[in-house]
Amino acid sequence: MVIPSLEQTQDAEDVQRTVPEADLIKEQKGKLKPTDEEKLMHSILEDDGEKISDGKLISESINQGIGSLTPEVILGNLVKDYKLAKKLYGETIIRELTGYSPNYVEKNISIPEFKRELNKKIVDKINDLKEQGFLNKDGVITEKGLTLSALVLYAEELDHLVPKGFGDRKSKKKTIYGDKEDYKPFRNDRYRDISMKQSIKTALRRGHSVIAKDDLKAYTRQHEGHISIIYGIDASGSMKGEKLRIAKKSGIALAFKAIEEKNKVGIVVFGSDIKDFVEPTRDFMSLLRKLAEIKASMETDIAKSIDKSIDLFHKKDTKHLVLLTDALPTKGDIPERETLNAVSSAIKNNITISLIGINLDKQGLSLAQKIVEIGQGRLYHVKDLREVDKIVLEDYAEIKKNQGS
Repeated sequence: MVIPSLEQTQDAEDVQRTVPEADLIKEQKGKLKPTDEEKLMHSILEDDGEKISDGKLISESINQGIGSLTPEVILGNLVKDYKLAKKLYGETIIRELTGYSPNYVEKNISIPEFKRELNKKIVDKINDLKEQGFLNKDGVITEKGLTLSALVLYAEELDHLVPKGFGDRKSKKKTIYGDKEDYKPFRNDRYRDISMKQSIKTALRRGHSVIAKDDLKAYTRQHEGHISIIYGIDASGSMKGEKLRIAKKSGIALAFKAIEEKNKVGIVVFGSDIKDFVEPTRDFMSLLRKLAEIKASMETDIAKSIDKSIDLFHKKDTKHLVLLTDALPTKGDIPERETLNAVSSAIKNNITISLIGINLDKQGLSLAQKIVEIGQGRLYHVKDLREVDKIVLEDYAEIKKNQGS
């Protein structure tokens, strides 16, 4: 069988094509072997407590910026200075590693028998993670571990992805590739867009025994206007822990909702530099994995995140950048001026900017107001982290509404 070249098959839409004769393929019976990712997702959806616990432990290790899970180091830190260790690891890691509440560990950490029991639990847990392939022999998170972390994050956010009260007002743009919504007089349209039913109705209404050219009606095809939105996450050191966890889950909410509505979402991770990015896409899993692997470190440079976003956006879409940060920029020669210059560049490229500020101080709030004023977006000053995912979706809903106005 000869497979035709791409050039041979790219003729006009209305030209008939001859399909080359195909070889018969013998049907094979059986089921496709599920991938590791599918197995993990099945375990999580089936509420496998152990897998969910493992995923939370790995996810929180990433959020806390822990490079590797080493039993002797962890136990040593817990015994030497529990309060400092609690800040380093966070409550979730202590709970998932030991099986005890952080308060219970703190009360009993000086008892020799408890220390021995704690050591055994930590060693057993980490060895189990290694045996399952979630950690390598040095205690570093593997690709499989990262996948588990991403899926658990997704499952945790699943119940909050589409909060009540968000409308689905649709913007419609005329295009020959959209849905058949209305009719119009036929004027040099494609012949396949002629509505025979409406054309006949028009001819009969006019008393014509045959259909005249003026009786012809064509479909007006429409589609929802495409939106590209980039979620800019501040991954500076101050975002470590709970803030970063909430930021990731909010990004998952945005990606799920927007992609479900045929829009695109991108990611820019910024600290003292651009740490990572995904250009606007409808590939939910690639966004999910990228969100899961974000670690916090160093300073904040908002200007670079805006500049990078300008490069990533596609020209034809409605373009919007939403920034999530807990501080004003600290990186650069003149951080405030550089940031506002970057915002001005974004507007020149038809990119609007909103900002979600977590517990901003007075100076940070002042700069945030300038950013959204120039960026023609909205400012959300957050004091309760539990509201962040709702706010991210609220901002997305506003973009859709403004697109249709």
